[in-house]
Amino acid sequence: MTMPDVKIEKLRTGPVSWSERLRRYALLIRLHKPIGILLLLWPSLWALWVAGAGQPPWQIVLIFVAGVALMRSAGCAINDFADRHIDGHVARTRERPVASGLVSPAEALGVFVILSLIAFCLLFFLNWQTMALSVGAAMLAAAYPFMKRYTHLPQVVLGAAFGWAVPMAFMAVTQSMPPVAWVIFAATLLWALIYDTQYAMVDREDDLKIGVKSTAILFGRHDLLIIGLLQVIMLLLLILTGWMTERGWIFYAGLLVGGGFFLYQQAICRERSPKACFEAFLNNNHFGMAVFLGLLLDYALA
Repeated sequence: MTMPDVKIEKLRTGPVSWSERLRRYALLIRLHKPIGILLLLWPSLWALWVAGAGQPPWQIVLIFVAGVALMRSAGCAINDFADRHIDGHVARTRERPVASGLVSPAEALGVFVILSLIAFCLLFFLNWQTMALSVGAAMLAAAYPFMKRYTHLPQVVLGAAFGWAVPMAFMAVTQSMPPVAWVIFAATLLWALIYDTQYAMVDREDDLKIGVKSTAILFGRHDLLIIGLLQVIMLLLLILTGWMTERGWIFYAGLLVGGGFFLYQQAICRERSPKACFEAFLNNNHFGMAVFLGLLLDYALA
């Protein structure tokens, strides 16, 4: 579908100071909205704690935390580059730096490359197997922003990109990928499908007008039912993780709290208002935290 050009009005003319340029780059990579970092971080921590039997090497934990922050920031930059002709047509995104003219497409691409290279440098502190796995993560992260043009399932690609940190964590800590690693990977993929569908529900009306594809559009009036089924399956996968790793009641208590957050998300989205759907999306941070705290305390007190 061909969309009309969006008229971009430069908010400032003439030379731009480096402090102002850095401020614009910070907006580009959403440093003021860390929810994306957190949603990527929690599954990484789940995997690290399981792989390390509750005591993962702290240097590896720090490398993964830094890598998550860098790759999520790089993902924001390449996303805005890919959506530079789309964001201006969507109420929620029309003020993003590239769409509003604060940052040029070339600058956004440059920020993506630089942050990706810095993240790659962190891998030199890990084993070569983890470094090899990172190629798949980079390819998925770069491909995701373009998928909404070709498939109604871009959220699956996002889930695979976010979930790829799980086998990387196991490889970094144990030099292996046991079956439990793939169970956590599957749970992470489903989780991304859940919260990114909620996120896409915010923009559904605008996306329908401009021809952008998403699971929110694919699921249609069955969206909450399908999200609910995915939430149940994800919780079952996490219960399976607890069984495979012989976790105790504290871990399952964390899952129970997480299930409560899922019920809350379903309740507030009944009217499908964009504001409520966005609140449900944000609430997934509490879910991820509840699962991790249950895992952390269960290992610590076992």
